[in-house]
Amino acid sequence: MDTTNNTSYAPLPGEDPSAAVPPPTHRRPFKGFAVIFSSVIFLLSLVTLVINQGPGSPPKTVPEQPDHHHQYRPASTSSETRSFSVPRGKLEGVSAKSYPHFSEDASYNWTNAMFSWQRTAFHFQPEKNWINDPNGPLFHKGWYHLFYQYNPDSAVWGNITWGHAVSTDMIHWLYLPLAMVPDRWFDANGVWTGSATLLPDGQIIMLYTGSTNESVQVQNLAYPANLSDPLLLDWVKYEGNPILTPPSGIGSTDFRDPTTAWIGPDGKWRITIGSKFNTTGISMVYTTNDFINYELHNGVLHEVPGTGMWECVDFYPVAINGSKGLDTSVNSGRIKHVLKASLDDTKLDHYAIGTYFIENETWVPDDPTIDVGIGLRYDYGRYYASKTFYDQNKDRRILLGWVNETDTETDDLKKHWASLHTIPKTVLFDSKTGTNLLQWPVEEIEDLRLNSTEFTDVLVEAGTIVPLDIGTATQLDISVDFKIESLDTEESVNGSSGCGDGAVDRSTFGPFGILVIADESLSELTPVYFRVTNSTDGDVTTYFCADESRSSKAPEVFKQVYGGKVPVLDGETYSARVLVDHSIVESYAQGGRMVISSRVYPTEAIYGAARLFLFNNATGVNVKATLKIWRLNSAFIHPFPLDQI
Repeated sequence: MDTTNNTSYAPLPGEDPSAAVPPPTHRRPFKGFAVIFSSVIFLLSLVTLVINQGPGSPPKTVPEQPDHHHQYRPASTSSETRSFSVPRGKLEGVSAKSYPHFSEDASYNWTNAMFSWQRTAFHFQPEKNWINDPNGPLFHKGWYHLFYQYNPDSAVWGNITWGHAVSTDMIHWLYLPLAMVPDRWFDANGVWTGSATLLPDGQIIMLYTGSTNESVQVQNLAYPANLSDPLLLDWVKYEGNPILTPPSGIGSTDFRDPTTAWIGPDGKWRITIGSKFNTTGISMVYTTNDFINYELHNGVLHEVPGTGMWECVDFYPVAINGSKGLDTSVNSGRIKHVLKASLDDTKLDHYAIGTYFIENETWVPDDPTIDVGIGLRYDYGRYYASKTFYDQNKDRRILLGWVNETDTETDDLKKHWASLHTIPKTVLFDSKTGTNLLQWPVEEIEDLRLNSTEFTDVLVEAGTIVPLDIGTATQLDISVDFKIESLDTEESVNGSSGCGDGAVDRSTFGPFGILVIADESLSELTPVYFRVTNSTDGDVTTYFCADESRSSKAPEVFKQVYGGKVPVLDGETYSARVLVDHSIVESYAQGGRMVISSRVYPTEAIYGAARLFLFNNATGVNVKATLKIWRLNSAFIHPFPLDQI
C-alpha cells in the first residue's frame, strides 16, 4: 500500500517545521445496569439510546500556537464571579473549589452547541449545577448507591448537600431526591464528605463531616429511616450529633472526612480521620463499640512531615495475590494495606502501600521514599477527593473520584453545570511490581461498546502522523499496544526529562502515542503518549503523559502537561487504554499502573469534526501500533421514575 502523500503537515504544538529534523509526513488513513419494575423501564430505555454526535465541519485554518501556561480566571463568592483572589471554599474551611488568578485573557465566544458538546455521555454528573466529592458509596438490595457533594442552587461550590443516585451497574444512573441537606446546627454550613459502614446485622452507618453554625468541623452520624427500602430514600440524623468534635491541638477547620469503619479482633470498630499538626499531615484513629461513643487512640495511624492537611483519607486492605477485592475489616493472610490522602496543599490524591499493625494502631509504608504525599498518586492528571468501597456483590474494591472543570466559573454558570466523576474503577495490588496498585474501569463499561475497528502492526515512522479512519471520535474505548523499532542511526536526542514540554519535545525514543479529540487540520489535539529515556548507565525509564496544551483555542482554559514514570517490565509492550467522553479523557497505562484524567474544551474538534490519529515524534525509532477501538453508546442517566412506584 502506498502510504505517502503530499498533504501539507500541521505540526504538533510548538514544533518548528524548519528545524534540522525533517518534519513529519502525513499518512493516508487506514480503513479499516434490584428493584423489579424500574429495571424493566431502565433496560427498555437503553435500547433507544443513540450517541449524541452530530455532523461537524473540520476547521480550515491553523491558529498561532497558544500559550502553554494559561491560568485560572477569578473565582466568585456566589453565583457571580468573585472580585478577589481567595478560592471558593477556603474561607469556609475546606480545600479550594475554585482557582482564582489575575489573568487578563478574554473569555472565548462559546456557543450553546459547544457547551452542549462538553457534557459527557457516560460519566456521572448531576442534571445540573455543581458536584464534587463522592460520598458513602455502597451496595444495598440490588442497587449501587452514590451520594455526592452537591449544590442544588448553582454551578459553583456552596450550600453543600448530599445528592443521591442509584444504579445496578455503576454506569447507568437514576437520580433520587436529596439524601441530606444542611438543616441542623451541626451541619448548618454544609453536609460534607463522609463514608458508609455496613454492619454484619445489616445496619448501615453513615458518618459525615458537618460544618456547624459557627463553622467548626464536627463528625455526625446518620442512618436509613427504613432499611427495607432498596432505594434508601430517607435518612435520619442522630439527635445526639455531633458524635466527635476536634480534639485538643487540632484546628476547628482541620478535622474532616471520616473513613469507612473496620472491626478488630477485640470487637471494636475503628475509623480514621485526616488532619494536620502544623505542616505535618496526619491520620488519627478512633475506636467505638456503638458508633456514638468514641475513644481517640494515643498517637496517629501515620504522619508525613511537610504534606499539610490530609483530607478524604482512605484506608483498606488489598490481597498480595488474587483478583478479588477485600472487605475493609480483613486483616489476615497475605495482604497489604493502602493508605491514601487527598492533600489540601497540592490538590492531589496520594497513596502508599504498607503494613497495618493493629496492636498499636499504626501503619508503616513498605518504602518510605514513596510515602503518602511524596510518592505514588491515584491519578496524575485532574483528579481529587477519591473514595473506595468494598462491593460485596462482586467481591471487588471500587474507586470513585472527582474531576473538576478547568474552564472558568463564568463558563460553568453559562452552561449550568460543573464537574463530574470518573468511571468507577476496580483496585488491585500489582503483584508484578510489588509497589503499585492497578486501576481498571469496571467491566460494565464494556456494555456500552458498539462497533469496533481493529488495526494491526501499523507502522508509524519517526516524525509522522497517521490518521485512523474510524469516523466520529468523541465517545471511544481505545486499546493500543506499541512496539519500538530502533533505526540505524548514531544520532541521540535527549530532549527534556519526564514528560518534557509536551508532545513537541522530541527525543530519540519518543514521544509516541495517539492524538485524541483532534480536528482534521490538527489545530486542536490532545496527545496521550509514552516517552522513553535511556540513561548513560543503560537504565531505561518510561513516562506516560497527556498534553492539553493545544486541546483548545479558548485562552481562558487551563492547559497542562500531565504524567510521570510508569513501570514497564521485561517482555511488556507499551500498552494503554484510553476512554474518550467529550470533555474528559481517561488514560490508563500498563494495565492501570498509571492513570491520567484530562479535561479538554475544544472549539473545532467537536461533534463530527473530532478525529483520532497515531503519532510518533521520536527522532530515532519507528513504532508499530496495534489497536482495537470501540465506539461507545451513551449511558442512561436520568431521574428515577418515583411516580411509578
